[in-house]
Amino acid sequence: MSAQLPNDLAGADRANRLAGKVAVVTGGGQGVGRGISLGLAESGAAVLLVGRSMKKLERVAEEIRAAGGTAECLAADIVEEGSPELIISTAVERLGGVDILVNNANMAMPLPLSDYPDDDFRKAFEGGPRVSLSLMKLARPVMAERGGGTVINLVTSAAVRWDAANYGIYAAVKEAVRALTRAAAYEWAADGIRALNIAPHAHSPGLDWWMENNPEEAAEFVAGIPAGRVGDPLEDIGRPVAWLCSAEASYLSGATIPLDGGQSRWG
Repeated sequence: MSAQLPNDLAGADRANRLAGKVAVVTGGGQGVGRGISLGLAESGAAVLLVGRSMKKLERVAEEIRAAGGTAECLAADIVEEGSPELIISTAVERLGGVDILVNNANMAMPLPLSDYPDDDFRKAFEGGPRVSLSLMKLARPVMAERGGGTVINLVTSAAVRWDAANYGIYAAVKEAVRALTRAAAYEWAADGIRALNIAPHAHSPGLDWWMENNPEEAAEFVAGIPAGRVGDPLEDIGRPVAWLCSAEASYLSGATIPLDGGQSRWG
């Protein structure tokens, strides 16, 4: 049985894991995006937080700075024309480059197929695979010039739910992103770029609201998680993502990694 590092040494090791790296996180102002941003910064990466609410972004940036990290904020609607170009150019101008791209922002909703408005359907795919691919393509040459990088795309276990009701379009959007990740892992490996999907499950404002207002359903939901709890955005999502972006995970690419306490069953 191997000895564990003392907490202080483990923390010191974590703090240097991504030193000198620059990360871009879309939807970085709350929930899982906040947890990932904090986890990357905790491991030494400078982070560009992207989202529609500057107030939320600044709140996370202050958390990072208070802990001695580096963070910049960019208020942007990712589906607007020119936003992907603005995001990548801002990371280069303010922080010096891009080594890690986290496509976390999402515009898809869980609704029955017949109730999904056509305009929202188009926006869901615009904000999902279209923008994710645009950011990936723009980040690729910047990463390659810096010796490589890591793309982390967020997908969903809703794609493998036994009951797919209400999740058809949400899952379709995320499955399209998952296919792009797999292709990038193959096509861009020669540039030193890895691409991974994570399927997270953790506290967020939306989930917390639902749990508070539907206590019986929430209890049943949590009972279906083998770990017995809903994940913490930093400890259970952000820190694992930081490890996935590190040299320690350099042989891992093209995979879908569930961070959900064992709830989902991926084939």
